[in-house]
Amino acid sequence: MEILISIAIFIFGAIIGSFLNVVIYRYHSGQTLLGRSFCFSCRKELVWYELIPILSFFIQKGKCRHCQSKISWQYPLVEILTGMIFLLIISKYGFLISNWVNIIFYWIIFSILIIITFYDFRHKIIPDKLVYAFIILSFFFPIFQLGISNFNLEIWSYFLAGPVLALPLALLWFVSRGRWMGFGDVKLVLGIGFLLGLSRGTASLLIAFWSGAIIGIGLILISKKFKIKSEIPFAPFLILGTLIVFLWNIDLKTLILDLPLLN
Repeated sequence: MEILISIAIFIFGAIIGSFLNVVIYRYHSGQTLLGRSFCFSCRKELVWYELIPILSFFIQKGKCRHCQSKISWQYPLVEILTGMIFLLIISKYGFLISNWVNIIFYWIIFSILIIITFYDFRHKIIPDKLVYAFIILSFFFPIFQLGISNFNLEIWSYFLAGPVLALPLALLWFVSRGRWMGFGDVKLVLGIGFLLGLSRGTASLLIAFWSGAIIGIGLILISKKFKIKSEIPFAPFLILGTLIVFLWNIDLKTLILDLPLLN
C-alpha cells in the first residue's frame, strides 16, 4: 500500500514540477501562467499527450514533434526533482494525517525554492515576489503551528536566526557593492534562517559555500567558458544546503563532528 502511495506522491510532485516549469519560463516574460503551452521555436500549441510530465520528453526524444527543435532538459529535470523532493518530505514525516499540515507547507516552500533555483540559473537573478513569499511563509509558520500564546525561547531563536545569518552576507554585499554577493541572496538567507533556525541555518550556509567553491573551481578547471571572475549564481547552492539540512536534520554540531577533515 505504501509503495502505491509513494508512486502516487511522486507522480503528483512531477505534475507540480510541470507547472513550476511554466512559472520558471513565463515569469516576467509578459505571458500569463494560465495560457496554453506551446513550442518556443515554432509556436505550435501542444496537445495533452505532449505535456505528460517526464514521459513526453523521453518519448519525443527531447524534441518538438512539429519542428524537431530540441527541448530543454530543464523540463524533465524539474519534474523528476520535484517528485523526488515531495516523496522525501513524505518519508521524513510519514503518512499520518496529523503531519499533513507540515507536509503541505514544506511542499509549498520547496516548490518556491525550486523555481528560484532554476530562475537564478537562467537569469542570474532572484525574483523579489518569490523570495518575499518564502520569507513570509517561513516567518509566520511557527506562529500558525503554536499560536502566539505558546511562544518559547526556541521559537524566538528561529525569528532571530534570519537577521543573524543574513547580516554577514549583507555586509559582503555592501562592502563589495554587489560584486561578491547579490542582495537577492541576502534576502534568501533571511528566509533560510527563519525556516531552519540558527544552528541548522549555519550548517546550510557552510554546505552552500563549500559546494559552491568546489563546483566553481571544477568549472574553472574543466571549462574554458568559466574564469575566476565568471559570475556563478549562488542561490542554487544556498537552496541545496537548505534541502540537505532539512531532509537529514543536520545542525552545526552534527556537520562538524561528522566531517572527517574537521576531526
